[in-house]
Amino acid sequence: MSDLFANWHHLSFTGDGWGWNLLRGLASTLQIALGAFALGLFIGLFGALGKINGSSPTRWLLEIYTTLIRAVPELVLILLLYYAGTGAINQVLDMMGYRPIDISGLVAGIAVLGIVQGAYATEVIRGAMLAVPRGQLEAAAAFGMSRWKILRRITLPAMLPFALPGMSNLWLIVTKDTALLAVVGFSELALTTRQAAGSTRAYFMFFLVAAFLYLCVTLVSNGVFRRLEKRSRRGQPELT
Repeated sequence: MSDLFANWHHLSFTGDGWGWNLLRGLASTLQIALGAFALGLFIGLFGALGKINGSSPTRWLLEIYTTLIRAVPELVLILLLYYAGTGAINQVLDMMGYRPIDISGLVAGIAVLGIVQGAYATEVIRGAMLAVPRGQLEAAAAFGMSRWKILRRITLPAMLPFALPGMSNLWLIVTKDTALLAVVGFSELALTTRQAAGSTRAYFMFFLVAAFLYLCVTLVSNGVFRRLEKRSRRGQPELT
């Protein structure tokens, strides 16, 4: 324990301290988590609509997508999509006569985690949509609303209270999954922590600080989602 306190100077924001590096790593983690979460929700929304209202081939393809993504471990998917995906894009560009492009780690990380998130978000949003009372949709159709207007004015607002708990879990999962990007060299909080610990040999202290930072993100996120859920349930009976 005395060694732990003796190493606190490595966290300073001056000189050889790693304070700013850890904060930059945390910022990169939040940046890629937000991007992947948004992409996952976008994929999940259209995936849920496709599973509910799509044609048989569309539903079949979406079922394959969600099953495969949820069956394969995230680390394997990240390695597969990161290396094979970027290679496939450059191969297609080469066949079309264009020069290969260098895809940044940030864009690749968001795309990879977003695709993974999309499979889970599809099922979360699909379940929330199916929980909306059928009578509300039928009443909206009886008033002559188009399918797009029903989705925008009835389905999405009504499904939100059912979807938010699952969306909260997905957000917390993606913030932790960003640590897996360290295996492909993306500099986020986990990789920065490992570099700092390896440089100073203060492993316990740096990983303890990293755990504390992840905990802070979780606590703040829980508060935000609780407020969103409470706001989305205005006018509804309190859950006991």
